[in-house]
Amino acid sequence: MTISPTLAAMISAAHAAGEGLLADQARISSLTIQNKAGVADMFSEADLRAEATVKDALAAFAPEFGFLGEEGGLQAGSDPDHVWIVDPLDGTTNFLTGSPLFAVNIALTRKGHVIAGVTHVPCLRETFRAEEGQGAFLNDQPIRISSRATLGESVLGVGIPFATKPGHAQFRAEMARLTEHVTGIRRLGAGAIDMAWVACGRHDAYWEQSVSAWDMAAGAVIVREAGGVVTGTDGGPLDLMAGTVLASTPVLHAQLIEALRPAS
Repeated sequence: MTISPTLAAMISAAHAAGEGLLADQARISSLTIQNKAGVADMFSEADLRAEATVKDALAAFAPEFGFLGEEGGLQAGSDPDHVWIVDPLDGTTNFLTGSPLFAVNIALTRKGHVIAGVTHVPCLRETFRAEEGQGAFLNDQPIRISSRATLGESVLGVGIPFATKPGHAQFRAEMARLTEHVTGIRRLGAGAIDMAWVACGRHDAYWEQSVSAWDMAAGAVIVREAGGVVTGTDGGPLDLMAGTVLASTPVLHAQLIEALRPAS
């Protein structure tokens, strides 16, 4: 399977950052940990190192592209149309508590539209990738969304609002509407992995009501190229800056939009 130079550069950057994260997790007790908006929103020097690794690698490949990173914010490039969107460590709490469920997330947008994405899960040695029009892959194997046809058969992934995030009443309403109708609801703690798991059929859908562009950008193209649908939780076109996402199989999409309607 031929991989474009752009996607190859993204994969290489993700793998380099992933190796650094594995080394950092092995010495977790010595890492400096800080808080962002609240006690439940942590980051560490590992996040910063991983972002620097990705940024340097991508800058060597396309120095003219802009770069939007979770830790460093937006840095415009001389090419106004192309921007890398990067979460160097999605699932920081998982990482800091020893869980293997954390990922490096890299996307490339053209005029705000995601055209390529890589989600690399270092501990599992799994790299999900997609480029618009070229299909979706796990390592080098093509992947597709699940074929489960009913909500009753489905397993859903969800992002749960933690202590300092809004939307707790909305989340409780969603659980009341869904839990008695589905096989299971899972919270992995890393939206990038949730979206990748929708793409390969491990989950039938994933949604979150307070999510950042760098958490969902790569997954948007991976899920779509695997045959899925990605929108806002209101069913409208995905807006990376609007803060909500629903990734699902097409057959479940309308039912989930109804279940995710506002609590009020």
